[in-house]
Amino acid sequence: MNPRLDPRKWLSFLLSPLDGPLMLLVLALTAYSAVIMVSASPERLGTLAVNTAVAFLVMWAAARIPPQRMMSIALPLYVIGIVLLVAVALFGDVSKGARRWLNIGITRIQPSELMKIAMPLTLAWYFQSREGMIRGRDFLIAISLLLLPVGLIAKQPDLGTAILVTASGFFVLFFAGLTWRLILPVAVVGIAAIASIVIMGDTICQPGVDWPGLREYQKHRVCTLLDPTSDPLGKGFHIIQSTIAIGSGGVVGKGWGNGTQTHLDFLPERHTDFIFAVLTEEFGLVGALILVVIYILLIFRGLFIAAGAPTLFSRLLAGALTLIFFTYALVNMGMVSGILPVVGVPLPFVSYGGTALVTLCLGVGMLMSIQRHRRRVGT
Repeated sequence: MNPRLDPRKWLSFLLSPLDGPLMLLVLALTAYSAVIMVSASPERLGTLAVNTAVAFLVMWAAARIPPQRMMSIALPLYVIGIVLLVAVALFGDVSKGARRWLNIGITRIQPSELMKIAMPLTLAWYFQSREGMIRGRDFLIAISLLLLPVGLIAKQPDLGTAILVTASGFFVLFFAGLTWRLILPVAVVGIAAIASIVIMGDTICQPGVDWPGLREYQKHRVCTLLDPTSDPLGKGFHIIQSTIAIGSGGVVGKGWGNGTQTHLDFLPERHTDFIFAVLTEEFGLVGALILVVIYILLIFRGLFIAAGAPTLFSRLLAGALTLIFFTYALVNMGMVSGILPVVGVPLPFVSYGGTALVTLCLGVGMLMSIQRHRRRVGT
């Protein structure tokens, strides 16, 4: 047989970059997505299949890129991302009151998505370059690198993506050794602010009361979280209907395809941000717990890879990427359950959406690359 046509060599070429446990977990999540999508929005199955195929191809390609090569492209990728974000601020397309998209002729791109990967890459590269001599000023420089794109994204405005980019950068800072003396004051201020909003909600949510640093619609989101019935046909509608769907599912759910909130069109965005409500209505607490277990296994596998990574860059990047998956899942489930404001964060690997799926699979591919090259150096 011609060696070039040997199927075993081709199979080895296709499978060698992939990490088995990670691949199985991602396949389980995408299968979950397909099952739910058949019920929630069957007309989108074809596009979902195409998006998944493209995302898996990106994951496979990323798994073949050595971590050293990733490190070399980190800073250029960050600079390109900043330039594109500035271009969005100056020339971006406006849609639904937000300027998030950049028209490049053949298509429109959302540069903020790039920063979800570029941010942890850049900060991991920076701390790798300072390994063995990291000082307090290095964390200040890293925080400045983080705040620049976050500020540009928040100005679009895109609070959901700004939260995710902030989280991706913070995780690198945390794993790099950011002192608790800096973390605790910020945490205390945040907790105090949340407590004040909850306690004084009736007063500060009144019309005409401005919240410093937040737009009116963002204030409205927080206020309707505190009391969805204050705007039952507006901003509160999403939360009310999703919590009804979740509660009506009970322990085992109403059955696949039998969700009344879903199929009577009470549940908005049922194929994207609120797909978790569809899952819990039709598969109940059991279905939700199975999904949570898969996420927990995914996070544990990612942290295992991070712990065994041979370089500081690989450890910081793997740890940050893993906790980004955790942040996606936590924020989405929290907002659908009425615990957090609705900020437009998809359920990772489950919600319909090509850009988010490609970004997430790119992150998984990077984790696979780190694991693959850890084995190669014998650690």
